[in-house]
Amino acid sequence: MDTSAAYNPPHDPLEVLHEDHEIVVVNKPSGLLSVPGKGEHLADCLLTRVQVAFPTALLVHRLDRDTSGVMIFGLTPHAQRHLSMQFEKRTTKKTYVARVAGRLEPKSGTVDLPLIVDWPNRPKQMVDHENGKPAVTDWRVMKYGEDETRVRMFPKTGRSHQLRVHMQALGHPVLGDPFYAEGEARDSHDRLMLHSEELRVRHPDGGRGMSFRAKVPF
Repeated sequence: MDTSAAYNPPHDPLEVLHEDHEIVVVNKPSGLLSVPGKGEHLADCLLTRVQVAFPTALLVHRLDRDTSGVMIFGLTPHAQRHLSMQFEKRTTKKTYVARVAGRLEPKSGTVDLPLIVDWPNRPKQMVDHENGKPAVTDWRVMKYGEDETRVRMFPKTGRSHQLRVHMQALGHPVLGDPFYAEGEARDSHDRLMLHSEELRVRHPDGGRGMSFRAKVPF
């Protein structure tokens, strides 16, 4: 989280994409923490908002504060275990859309750069070939704009800030990124241009494959 900025989360009504006896899927707004931060001023988060409507909701995974899009919660301990194991074993399929600075070329590719927390500047992450944990992202260009590229990304691992660091490492930081973009690429956008568009999982009750999507807001 960008600790230099005051936490002023949006107050959009909860947008439920799917609910049943085991899971609830929602569209997280940009600017809202997934889980509470340290201190009373960081207590408001998506988890507590979801628990108001679904008191048994349990955390399965997280999105960065400034990333929007699909998040799934278990409504039973079984569902939480089942889904958490899918994320751990990387059997979930995640699709993100971003607007990044400059013209990203070629039109598709893979970033394979290990990541580790940048301790003096945490929660920033950085590439570290000796001590970093494996991190892999596939990408595919959707379209080119004026000095920017709309890109779809498919993370194969789930490291903190993975997509943001990988795009920066390619020389094309995500627009509006308070950590990894600089100058106009950072300052001329009112949010981080990164959105979790689609999540594919197996349902905890029976294992049926399901796909959940949230429309890209930018």
